[in-house]
Amino acid sequence: MNGSASNAAIGNPPRNGGGDSTLSLYLKDTRQLFNSMDPAPFRERDLDPEAVAYIVNWAGEASADQPLRLVVHLGRESANADDAAMVRSAMHDYFQRRAAATRKTLRQLLRTGRISLLIGIVFMGLMMLIGEAVGSLFSRVAYATLLKESLIISGWVALWRPAEIFLHEWWPIVGEARLYDRLARIDVSLFSKTGAVNSQGAKGAA
Repeated sequence: MNGSASNAAIGNPPRNGGGDSTLSLYLKDTRQLFNSMDPAPFRERDLDPEAVAYIVNWAGEASADQPLRLVVHLGRESANADDAAMVRSAMHDYFQRRAAATRKTLRQLLRTGRISLLIGIVFMGLMMLIGEAVGSLFSRVAYATLLKESLIISGWVALWRPAEIFLHEWWPIVGEARLYDRLARIDVSLFSKTGAVNSQGAKGAA
């Protein structure tokens, strides 16, 4: 993570035995979860980029049919209800924004694909017409067939980009958005050295 969190946040692998996939993070303070370069108030800040990468990689490997759970352990003696609410809200809000941004990227990609496909089809048709005309006009020339086939090939090349979009590029983005949706619903628990902290301020036993 960044300078404030790189040496303090430690995670463990997913634990899948109890009906969920659980990740534990060990921090000195909740501020280590947030991007220190973001000038916004804590509740509106982006999360630390390396923390996000770690959480996303963990969630991507977790079982898809089990709910996700994040347990944040703080190194300080106590934490209050505001800390628990802030961490939970920040985590959910951040991944909701990421999911929305990813779907926007998908819509833009599909729009580009549709426009590219239309252009490619028109260009392909034009190259075929020109190719037929070249074949008819220069039928006695040795390289007439080569010219005709070259024009048709150039038409197929124009269809390469939309084919790439609709066959390969869109579905990983859909998977990414769905992963962010899961993380936007993640169950977040906060623990200090004195016990569990919930958003109502009550503490459980350590």
